[in-house]
Amino acid sequence: MRIRDHRADDEPEINLVPLIDVILVLIIFFVVTATFDARSVLKLELPRATGEPSGDASKALIVLVNAEGRYFVGDREVLRDDLESLKATIAEVAGSDRDRSVMLRADARTPYQAVVTVYDALGQLGFRKIMSATAPPQNTGGAANTSGGGKPAAGPAR
Repeated sequence: MRIRDHRADDEPEINLVPLIDVILVLIIFFVVTATFDARSVLKLELPRATGEPSGDASKALIVLVNAEGRYFVGDREVLRDDLESLKATIAEVAGSDRDRSVMLRADARTPYQAVVTVYDALGQLGFRKIMSATAPPQNTGGAANTSGGGKPAAGPAR
């Protein structure tokens, strides 16, 4: 009696389930680790000021100016640093809503001309509700009214 070997009839197959599992894990990893937040793109050192925070900043148009004087409107970078390019980008991002408030976030090391250019562009486009973002003052533990040299600030000479 001849016993037939059925192993030769088995066709090899590739199991795709583990491959699909690995691909899904990689996709989930990249989606979770990739953050698309404007605050993570630019590291700004805001100027210090005292005052109460405004509650209207949630719907505001965000204009960022970094330490080198580069402009970012919302999540878009202004490619040139002239007034017309800045106005065109602001008008494109904001649309026709000129009553929308604008939050200006400028680095403390930003050249003052860059900040003035943003105010000029916003004014020419008709924006009237402009807020400037600041950080709370740092408490250094020393006297508040001191000038260079550690002496108290002197009043007018008599």
